[in-house]
Amino acid sequence: MRLNNLAILWAVGLVRADVQGSPTSAVAFDPQSNDPSSFSQSPPLGQRIKRRKWEVECDSSTADHPCDNIIDEDVNDYWLSQDSTGHQVVIDLGETRSVNAIEVRPAGEDGLIQEHKVYVSTDKNNWGPPVAFGTWNADNSIKYSIFNPKMAQFVRLVSESPKASISDLNIWEYTLQTDDDFVGGAWGPTIDLPVIAVAGTVVPQTGEVMVWSAYTTDDYNNSPSGYTLMSIWEPATNTVTKRNVSETHHDMFCPGTSWDGSGKLVVSGGSDAARTSLLDPSDKTWIYGPALNRPRGYHASAALGSGDVFLVGGAWNGGTTAKAGEVYSPKTEKWTNRPGCKVQPMLTNDKQGIYRADSHGWLFGWKNDTVFQAGPSKAMNWYHTQGDGDVTPAGSRSTSNDAMSGNAVMYDAVAGKIITFGGSPSYENTDGTQEAFRIEIDDVDVNPIVTSATNENGQSGMNFPRVFHTSVLLPDGTVFVTGGQVHGIPFNEDTAQLTPELYLPRTNSFETDTPNSVIRVYHSISLLLTDGRVFNGGGGLCGNCSANHLDAQIYTPRYLFDENGNLATRPEITNVSGTEVSAGDKFTFKTSGPINTASLVRYGSTTHTVNTDQRRISLDAIKSLSGNVYEVTLPSDPSILVPGWWMLFVMNDNGVPSVSKTIMVSSA
Repeated sequence: MRLNNLAILWAVGLVRADVQGSPTSAVAFDPQSNDPSSFSQSPPLGQRIKRRKWEVECDSSTADHPCDNIIDEDVNDYWLSQDSTGHQVVIDLGETRSVNAIEVRPAGEDGLIQEHKVYVSTDKNNWGPPVAFGTWNADNSIKYSIFNPKMAQFVRLVSESPKASISDLNIWEYTLQTDDDFVGGAWGPTIDLPVIAVAGTVVPQTGEVMVWSAYTTDDYNNSPSGYTLMSIWEPATNTVTKRNVSETHHDMFCPGTSWDGSGKLVVSGGSDAARTSLLDPSDKTWIYGPALNRPRGYHASAALGSGDVFLVGGAWNGGTTAKAGEVYSPKTEKWTNRPGCKVQPMLTNDKQGIYRADSHGWLFGWKNDTVFQAGPSKAMNWYHTQGDGDVTPAGSRSTSNDAMSGNAVMYDAVAGKIITFGGSPSYENTDGTQEAFRIEIDDVDVNPIVTSATNENGQSGMNFPRVFHTSVLLPDGTVFVTGGQVHGIPFNEDTAQLTPELYLPRTNSFETDTPNSVIRVYHSISLLLTDGRVFNGGGGLCGNCSANHLDAQIYTPRYLFDENGNLATRPEITNVSGTEVSAGDKFTFKTSGPINTASLVRYGSTTHTVNTDQRRISLDAIKSLSGNVYEVTLPSDPSILVPGWWMLFVMNDNGVPSVSKTIMVSSA
């Protein structure tokens, strides 16, 4: 897709940031605001637009609190609406500017704005869809809606509350440099969330995105234990709701997460290091699960071909000791120790020792209920999860350093192909790497084939060094990589990377994609949506600091646009032979027209850079029947087609994917 029209660039958000990696430093909070409650969200990149030409309109006002108080430079007075259903404020900037955020200072408890939408326009007549929407918390902290820059003169804030009030409102701008030859996708809209999305998953039956932080919206320290604050975004209606999950008595910050073979999400350990919570996605209920044998936090887990879940490590919480593996069985609903699955072979050489050295393992369920550990240590291993368990070495990924808080994705499960990229030698205060390796596994206990990937200049590795970044496996087999920073420091946003990359399996290389204008580093997440777009959000959870991001953005990949920058016509899956299948089954589906290929992508769940249960099955051997009906034979090995929830996509001759259908792969 080559875009040569500036109007199109602004219309779809395909604009290049003014930097190729490090962002402009964030502007500090208003000095008038020294109330600690105002330091709950990171301010936008850029700067506030001066108000010298501004005009403001409100749908209603009370006599003592007129509309003009919103922009009068005095934070001690405020605007207050009359009681009615919904309210709106329209700001006229007096000229067209590169707008990227709206900042709202509440005026107290009366009229707090929660559910809201933000629109921009160049002429006050054509507003288009909202650039941001969601739910703010009902407190007095400064609120932001931050979105990728749009050329606009008018900004409209719509509140769904029966009463609204604002003591001060600012509009921010972020100057961009366009690149008419840039090829990529589009960022936006923004989803404002009442929690920081440190962990999350997509609900298979509905496509909703469920995210959570810890026991509070913006901090994880000093947890009183026993509950987790969550939020659910419903894409069909663009509504955002809040939830306090207390029924499992589990603070689910920094846990292991995996979808098991019965279709439940297994969330293990974390701040409440011995707890397990199970999500039943059919009605979004949380179930009190069995206690872990070894309390853990910062461990990783992996789904197995049996439908069980394996985990290992996790010295961050529950005792700074070596923690061998254990396995959860959905059939017995118990955790069972695997003492032979020792953690020592996969430790990194971290400056802080085992406290950090066993964190966030790159684990992939494989043949005969084994698990291949690809990192983050440079030493790779095979874990045997049956009986008492065992571990055997699988060689070194490279001759260089470990890659803590890097990423690893199994983009071709049938061929056993994994791409790894980024990370740093130690968890904190070390530089991230550009290194990237394609790993090909086949027989168990055999060292894999390891090949360096290259960037768009033909050099080894990615285009940018990264640590604390996230990645999503797309239905066409490419891998979208975003966020992270050059020098890894938790809760610090210096050296942040704003330019994403796309891994292309056919060339084993990375190329740059459309830059973002929202920093996503430590504690951020990314998830594949059922419509082939990407949910990218979170970052922070550090209390009264300026690194908290109570929002997410939607990224629309390049395959959903045509060569003119317009949304492409998508194929449609109109019927499937069944929504529950087993490994080796023949499976048929009907589409709205001819297709080129199809794929299955397993539903992911993620936190702290780990989402290794996402994997892709290419369904290239399609048999065409009559009337756009197609038949495929599914892989016969359940360790490749791991039981659980999968998304079925079809792609047309232009590589444009359909919206997916959800398929449940049953365990034996």
